[in-house]
Amino acid sequence: MIRPTDATLLRVARPALNVREFPFELAMCAHLEARTAGVVGRQIGGGVHAPANRIVDVLVVEPGPAFEERVALTGETIPDAAIESDVGTGKACYWKDGFERTGDYTRTTIDRAVDVGFFERERRGGREFLRQTARYPDWFDRLVGIENKPDLASPGALETQLRKDVSLGLLDEVVLATESYVTRAHLNRFPPEVGVWRVDWDADPEDRIEVVREATPLDTAGVGVELLAEHPGRTEVRTATPAAKARRRRRMAERAYGKGWRTYEFPACRRVENGSFAGGGGLPYCSFEGRVVDPANCGPDCPGHDPADPPAVSLDEEREARTPWVTDPTGRARRQTGLDRFE
Repeated sequence: MIRPTDATLLRVARPALNVREFPFELAMCAHLEARTAGVVGRQIGGGVHAPANRIVDVLVVEPGPAFEERVALTGETIPDAAIESDVGTGKACYWKDGFERTGDYTRTTIDRAVDVGFFERERRGGREFLRQTARYPDWFDRLVGIENKPDLASPGALETQLRKDVSLGLLDEVVLATESYVTRAHLNRFPPEVGVWRVDWDADPEDRIEVVREATPLDTAGVGVELLAEHPGRTEVRTATPAAKARRRRRMAERAYGKGWRTYEFPACRRVENGSFAGGGGLPYCSFEGRVVDPANCGPDCPGHDPADPPAVSLDEEREARTPWVTDPTGRARRQTGLDRFE
């Protein structure tokens, strides 16, 4: 079979703006993944008081001093409530003593922390005790957010989104990535702290991104102002303390680490195959459309739909082959002698 080239993988009809953004985003993730020692995630909540009110298209998590310890801990996202709990690595504690709340949310947190290998669980006299398998490491450094807008002629709420990022200061840097020619008028409309990249996926790998404007580092350690909603004549905002921002940054980094960017499933269609870009696979390439497609839009309504089992593609294996991330590390978790684990 003739393998599609990088340029072919991303070919799209120019008028289909809503369709264009998905292959653009996957190309950006693949490109960055090949050039960072950390992890790349996509579609990550980027607010403190209202995380779903601002979704970061692409998040690059740069490694910190204990990144290897995080890699050895688990390939999954560790629940934030488990990290914040009083459960430690020494003597096991009664589960109710480890958490401020004891409802269903806490029970779900404990179960998940055990499932991913962050907690160990044992019984003593019919009671449940917990301990951490390892101390949670200081594993990440900078968070860089990339907002994808291939066509600046249809910006949507772009300016508001960028203003939210700069005002809150949750990310260390914010970058706008586009295929459009960037004019001075464009630059004047965006906050000056936002970096701007012009992208040409048809170019050689080293020339695909032109830095039109460098990003200015944001104040992640200071108080932020989160824009929640805009109404005629007024704007709803809330301040975010440095501590609240630090917790949200950790959640974002954890989410990106466990989730990655290949968060879709391949469609059950004979025309879809495992495509690659920037040297890495795991992209849903459709031979009927002649490009990468969004699996969420695939199905019987497509005139080229040909029902079949999805391609046998392991997205975890694709990620593991390209990054320091390990899907199921075994070197870090320890098991106590005589430990009676819940199943």
